[in-house]
Formats: sequence, structure tokens, C-alpha cells
Amino acid sequence: MAGGAQDNDEEITGINVTPLVDVVLVLLIIFMVTANFIVRETVEVDLPRAANGGETVQGLVNVVLDKEGKLFFDGAQVSEDELLRRVAQALEKDKETRAIISADQSLAYGRVMRLIDVVKGQGIAKFALNIEKDVAPAAAPAAP
Repeated sequence: MAGGAQDNDEEITGINVTPLVDVVLVLLIIFMVTANFIVRETVEVDLPRAANGGETVQGLVNVVLDKEGKLFFDGAQVSEDELLRRVAQALEKDKETRAIISADQSLAYGRVMRLIDVVKGQGIAKFALNIEKDVAPAAAPAAP
């Protein structure tokens, strides 16, 4: 038969995966190039340590109080009034907004509690305090 399928009695003994690998690599390169890389500016604070601290909870809002007492909201320095306004805006966008509160361990306890009150007072019910997990728990002093 002219132009028809040829009768070939040979069995296919393998599958050529080279085109599949080529396509997967091209797709991988496209996805890597078009991916959104989120880089957040961070403020350095000396976080307190806890032996039983879990992994840091990822939230939508990051509030930082550095050792000089400066407030930062998602990496930008703000006043307390500006913090109130930005937290309210975040809650308008999403009622389930959570906050991550980071504060330098050298700050007074009352200052950190004031920050928690500001965040909770605006309506964020779920928040977490950011800590660094101890590598090895500190040994408890022996009782005499």
C-alpha cells in the first residue's frame, strides 16, 4: 500500500524520554523566572529565647518594637497613631488578620504589654510573640 502504515513486526523496547525532560526543564525555568520572590525588610531585635518555643507563626502583619523603643509595621517605622491606623486598615482588608509581635528582650515588660494592648485594641484577636528557640535548654539549678 502506498502511503499507508508500514507493517513492522518489531516491538518497541523503550520509551524515549528526552523530549519530556526538555519540556520539564523549560517549564521549570519559566516558573522560576516568573515566580514572585517576597523580600521583607526586617528590623534587627534581640529576641528572647525559650527552650520550648515552637516554630515562628507566619502572620499577615509584623509589628516590631526595637531596643530604642521605635515601632515598625511590616518593616516601615511608624508612630503609635500610625500603627493604629495601619492595623485598622489591615483588618478592613481581612477580618482574620493575625499579628506577629517582636520586641527586644531588653525592653521593659510594660512597654511590650502596651504594644500588645494596641494591637488587640484594634481588633486583632490572634497574635503571636516572636522568640528565638534555644538550641539547648538551660539546665535548671540544683535544689540544695
